[in-house]
Amino acid sequence: MEAIHGVAHVVQHEGLRLHAWEKFTGQAEGKPVLVLAHGSATGGQESFDLQVPGQPSYSAMDFFARQGFDVFALDVRGFGRSTKPDAFLTTEQAASDLGAVVDHVRALRGVDRVHVLAWSWGTQYGGQFVMAHPNKVARYASYAQMHANSPDLETRRPRLAVFQRSPYIRITESGWKLRFHSLTPDEVNDPAVMEAFARAAVAAEEKSPTGPQIDVLTRLPLVDASRITVPTLMVHGEYDDVADTQGLLPFFAALPNPDKQYVVIPKGGHMLHLQQGHRRLQRVLASWFLGG
Repeated sequence: MEAIHGVAHVVQHEGLRLHAWEKFTGQAEGKPVLVLAHGSATGGQESFDLQVPGQPSYSAMDFFARQGFDVFALDVRGFGRSTKPDAFLTTEQAASDLGAVVDHVRALRGVDRVHVLAWSWGTQYGGQFVMAHPNKVARYASYAQMHANSPDLETRRPRLAVFQRSPYIRITESGWKLRFHSLTPDEVNDPAVMEAFARAAVAAEEKSPTGPQIDVLTRLPLVDASRITVPTLMVHGEYDDVADTQGLLPFFAALPNPDKQYVVIPKGGHMLHLQQGHRRLQRVLASWFLGG
């Protein structure tokens, strides 16, 4: 099997150092470029390049690399290996960080447009970026997009005051496993995967930004579907407590580009890419970005 190469990049932006993790096979040049936008808890590498001993299929980045993509996962400010400012992070700042990384990648690889895959809160800052810069995006996939009445947001709402006390919060190793459950039955989760994710997350995120939580609890909607003009896929797991058809079909209907799809995938919830249905999700995403 062809080797997968990993390269760490540092992007300077607004006085910050933004980390971006790249993976590809063979030569990076000449491949379709895919940029991954993480959610509100962990940075890009821990979200999309999780290495589970004996189970390599759980790394979405390795999958995309083997499908012929040059794939990048960024950490927006406050996350992972990027600068952690002593201030509350806003969704607009994250969109600016994504834009800086996209511009870096476009210049690095000599391409006009990249593909963008955004997950969870990433669909909010990713959606804002796509709204503002459709000329830089070839195809967009919105994975596990929340809406104002998502069941999970309703359960989080009583904790708003906790999030507002400090720009960061500490999450224990056991706390990182909670997102695998909620509305999701135990049989779609692999304990080894949850353990690997929790260990990686607690190592990378000594403290996690609270700004994204405040924004999704107080400011939704943050994205205007009518301004997402590029081809768009909306996808989520059947048990997702953040994304569901009742809340998202009106958004999908308002997307103006006729090249659009809405896909619900079984055997997974909000952490679908790390649950039993992850291979199906990977195939759907690869087909979308390859234009099939």
